[in-house]
Amino acid sequence: MLDTMASRAGGLFSPSVRLGVSGLSRAGKTVFITALVHNLLHGGRLPLFDAYKENRIAKAYLEHQPDDAVPRFQYEDHVAALVDERIWPDSTRSISELRLTIEYESASGWGRMFSAGRLSVDIVDYPGEWLLDLPLLGKDFATFSREALDLARLPIRSEISQEWRELAEATDADKPADETTARRLAEAFAAYLRACKEDHRALSTLPPGRFLMPGDLDGSPALTFAPLPAAEGRTPSGSLRSVMERRYEAYKAHVVKPFFREHIARLDRQIVLIDVMQALNAGPESIADLERALTEILECFRPGRGSFLTDFFVRRIDRILVAATKADHIHHTSHDRLQAIVRRLADRAIARANFSGAEIEVVAMAAIRATREGTVKQGREELPVIVGTPIAGETIGGEVFDGETETAVFPGDLPGQPGALFSGNAKVENLRFVRFRPPRLERTAEGVSLSLPHIRLDRALQFLVGDRLA
Repeated sequence: MLDTMASRAGGLFSPSVRLGVSGLSRAGKTVFITALVHNLLHGGRLPLFDAYKENRIAKAYLEHQPDDAVPRFQYEDHVAALVDERIWPDSTRSISELRLTIEYESASGWGRMFSAGRLSVDIVDYPGEWLLDLPLLGKDFATFSREALDLARLPIRSEISQEWRELAEATDADKPADETTARRLAEAFAAYLRACKEDHRALSTLPPGRFLMPGDLDGSPALTFAPLPAAEGRTPSGSLRSVMERRYEAYKAHVVKPFFREHIARLDRQIVLIDVMQALNAGPESIADLERALTEILECFRPGRGSFLTDFFVRRIDRILVAATKADHIHHTSHDRLQAIVRRLADRAIARANFSGAEIEVVAMAAIRATREGTVKQGREELPVIVGTPIAGETIGGEVFDGETETAVFPGDLPGQPGALFSGNAKVENLRFVRFRPPRLERTAEGVSLSLPHIRLDRALQFLVGDRLA
């Protein structure tokens, strides 16, 4: 609370907004942050971002971040990878931060009189897998185990979880603890979680998140536990079950709680990036799992718009944007359909999470547009296509690409009505999800590189910070 009071008091003289950027695996968190900063620093095309459209932004620049104990988001390295090497930067593996300061002119005379005309946006980047750990704070080991086993028995998960489940069922957890058995169970459980992430499954609900990204906790007792089948009666002291329970509680105390207290509880705004098309390709079970993950994410945040005084003591997230990425992998005629699917996902998740208070918006976007659009003739018919350079090793119709050759792809059409996708009876057919290399940046006649192209990045910016620049 004292940290919040100090932060709010400082904000009266040096206004700032803390923007959390998270998302599920391969949704493009690093790319989003890099593109956002690059477009503001280099004068991107942002017609839906009011302050920019109205020429009220004087300049934007990077400053030293306020949290010295948090690694800096390596913006310069990511730009070099995207622009010079035309490769996608490595995905988020830990938390990082970057401060972008915007000098602007208020849209109103009153605002120009009293506003500092300067806003610092503290961008906090963290893995979505860590966010999905927060619901564990409200669950004991027995509940965690029961839910994990129920998920593991679902048809899309049953085969890949079989080795772990058989090992867990064959283990007498009430016998004295044995470290070798504990390690084998933890390793089998972690292997199952990793298999869930494979492209053809594209599953999203995968706690505990540090099992997939252990970092410096790799091999520690706090990560050497696994769910166990339910038991009858009291847990014997010194048993394997008691050790697993203790380590699960240690994981919550030493990993999850500090993450919430030091980072999530200090956020003002949040964007959650999701890869809807990967789930669409994988089928109804993956779509249902994405909805489950989004529900749990919404349950994580302290929602609501507080008054000036309550915000001084308790920080609240008052805006959350759910963004479907990679809209450049489909033709623009399907962009509204993709957004309708995200809206349906979000609305169902909001209802399931009994969520209220914060303003939630959805958008279908591409933080960096890797393709352009065109048409090709097939007989008398003209088909809308996307044109780009597939990553080396990508295969289309039996042709393996070298990473240098540009090609036109007919990506297929998303369904006009999203309802069928949530009934469990529909699967999107003929949607060709191909990974493309980042685009070559256009240059002016003077040889100056333009900003990174995008789809609806300006709309995301307007929702997340536009009101703070009014």
